[in-house]
Amino acid sequence: MGKIFTEFILGIKIFRHKYFRSTLIIKYFRTSKNKKMKNPAVKKTISNGIKKNVTNNHKKEVDLSAKLLKLFDDELKDIYWAEKALVKAIPKLIKNATSEELVSALNAHLKETENQVIQLEKVFKHIGKDAQAKKCEAMDGLIREAGEIIDECEEGAMRDIGIITAAQKIEHYEIATYGTLQAFAEHLGYEDAAELLEESLVEEKNADEKLTHITEMIFNNELVNEMH
Repeated sequence: MGKIFTEFILGIKIFRHKYFRSTLIIKYFRTSKNKKMKNPAVKKTISNGIKKNVTNNHKKEVDLSAKLLKLFDDELKDIYWAEKALVKAIPKLIKNATSEELVSALNAHLKETENQVIQLEKVFKHIGKDAQAKKCEAMDGLIREAGEIIDECEEGAMRDIGIITAAQKIEHYEIATYGTLQAFAEHLGYEDAAELLEESLVEEKNADEKLTHITEMIFNNELVNEMH
């Protein structure tokens, strides 16, 4: 019994020793941490580190925004040239079309295109830039291809289909461009510019759908009659 009691007392002493040592270690780390936080030099180092990270992140965001704005401006110049070129090119499509529905659709879109030129000039103004055109090689190629299709197709339904083919290629290029530019404008915070670009995007999509509908009409009626 005495042996058991002695071992019990010894166990308590060992427990107290370990507990006391653990408490000291915890207090040491807490005190050490508090001293570091209270130490002006440590505080300054931490503060400088945070400021440095914030400054670096801000610089990266500014650099990215500047690069995005430049790309946005370049693409605006590109589509501005494209729309002005189309104002001159669409009348040739109208002149060579024979379907009344196609002529009507092209005339309507010519007016929209003229207005889109004005809309783009407003977009330039919203971002604080002068309206400038930069030759769009893609649109230049599409317009030249449209001219070749007209020359190669015989007058009538076949040429109308050719004109629609060329016109829809142009529409798809414009849809892709206006969609991207709208996203750029929203990201850069140019809400008014984004709204104007969205209006043009909707017009291009509607024009494309109308041309698809006219194609189906020509296939089902005029082209079938010509083949017979």
